[in-house]
Amino acid sequence: MPSITIRDETLGGVAPDTPATGRADGGLVIDFLTERVTIREIIRSRVYQEVEDYNRRKPETFRGLVEPTDAEATLNGYRLRRPREIDWKKQFEAACESYARNGFLILVDERQAGGLDEEVTLGAGTEVTFLRMVPLVGG
Repeated sequence: MPSITIRDETLGGVAPDTPATGRADGGLVIDFLTERVTIREIIRSRVYQEVEDYNRRKPETFRGLVEPTDAEATLNGYRLRRPREIDWKKQFEAACESYARNGFLILVDERQAGGLDEEVTLGAGTEVTFLRMVPLVGG
């Protein structure tokens, strides 16, 4: 069964407050049933795992790829204004929209992925990096 290790980075380097780098082992590991998967499937698997982890444990802060509706950004993730379960399908749709708008890039073993339907082959030790785009702020 092929697996990938997911890491988060910003253009300035590793993002220390993101879920993938916040794991004790340095990354979020996800298993797949086949060696060939699409970028959409990688995003879906990541978002599903993050939301399921949150819904199971209900910590104060959701640490995921996409900000949930009715949440506020905090130093280490997103705090929901009222405690509730997060819908992974809505988070997945928002993540796909963000990817399509270049809100983040995906690197598979240091090669930039293309569209959501691009297929990639997973090998032993495949690393997937979600590279977040940081908007410039003018003064």
